[in-house]
Amino acid sequence: MKELKKHCDPTYCMLCRSVQPEWIPAIEASHKVYQVKRGETLFREGDTVQGMYFVHSGLLKVHTQWGEEKELIIRFAKGGDIVGHRGLGHDNIYPVTGTALETTEVCYVDSRFFDATLKTNPAFLYQLMLFFASELKDSERRMRDLAHMPVKGRISKALHRLSHQFGVDEEGYIAINLSRQDFASYTGTTYETTFRLMNEMAEEGLIKMDGKRVALLPA
Repeated sequence: MKELKKHCDPTYCMLCRSVQPEWIPAIEASHKVYQVKRGETLFREGDTVQGMYFVHSGLLKVHTQWGEEKELIIRFAKGGDIVGHRGLGHDNIYPVTGTALETTEVCYVDSRFFDATLKTNPAFLYQLMLFFASELKDSERRMRDLAHMPVKGRISKALHRLSHQFGVDEEGYIAINLSRQDFASYTGTTYETTFRLMNEMAEEGLIKMDGKRVALLPA
């Protein structure tokens, strides 16, 4: 992880957008900007929480171990998102891992400054509370789907979720470049099952594929 000499963008970063304007100089004095290369870990499950990260650009996966060798991807974080917040609480331990899927730049503030920001910026605290509530609902829906929904349904739902989060390019493909293994980990199934069912969905005219790219087709 490489530190960059850059300023935070107050119009883009979730932290800067939500705090009082008078708090921006404090952020400038306290934050650090890091570049994380593809495959590099930002924080690891079981590590002690040292601070919070706000994504400037790039893409991260937030994931956890699921069994001995399996990985479950909880969410993807793109520019403007916060990561590391799942470690908030009395135990101060990250329950998940954050890994870059491409070269990514993040803004970092340590825990002491983050706590001070929460105490002095009620608008930011309110936005964070809404974010937590939304993420909790999404996590509960995903856990229910993992327990009760057939794999093909989970794949379809995951594609719609990614399309909503990242949008589509000019050719209609979902604007995120994921490996089949990462997509399988996001849907909570194996690579082989994902590959087979996505080919079935393509034959049925539900999706079209071009390498790693996937597009949803109208019913």
